[in-house]
Amino acid sequence: MRILPFGLTGWLIEVDTTTEATSLYDHLHALAPTGPMALVTDLVPGARTVLLDVDRPGITHTEVTALLGDWRPGTPRARHSAEIVEIPVRYGGPDLAEIARLKEVSETAIVQAHTGSEFQVAFCGFAPGFAYISGLPPILHVPRLEQPRTSVQAGSVALAGGFTSVYPRRSPGGWRILGHTDVALWNVDRDPPALLPPGTRVRFTAA
Repeated sequence: MRILPFGLTGWLIEVDTTTEATSLYDHLHALAPTGPMALVTDLVPGARTVLLDVDRPGITHTEVTALLGDWRPGTPRARHSAEIVEIPVRYGGPDLAEIARLKEVSETAIVQAHTGSEFQVAFCGFAPGFAYISGLPPILHVPRLEQPRTSVQAGSVALAGGFTSVYPRRSPGGWRILGHTDVALWNVDRDPPALLPPGTRVRFTAA
């Protein structure tokens, strides 16, 4: 674990894996917003980082380390959300058959693995509302397309690497598409606008 200054008021905590970054983010998010944590104005998780923004320039490395409390790499994650967001999916996307071929199982087995697991949003990026959802079983780990599509329909439910996600709007993309949902992932009139912010527990269901 490395703790690095980031700009005037930020500190970037680097860890080795997405699982560790998610655990650290959940740990910090679950702390009471009092005492030292009152200094923190924002937490932004990444694939292997957590960015802390504080409201006091000049905070020291020692003070930031103290914010982490007893968290260390390997600490189990402390989920801060009891609610599970369910996303209904019409399976049968253009890459479902190829995913099944790559994993040497049936299409039904792929769908059952996707609907039979509970996932968690590790971080967001790429586009507003695009959530990198972690916790996939190995059967769902597949590489990106060798040739990305120039246009992916909004609502496309897809896999890439160790993540699943839903495209919040039409855009280019190289993830393998399992199916489609009509759920709106991004709405500026909603608070927060993103349906799936970091830490959210997610379950996919067959529509």
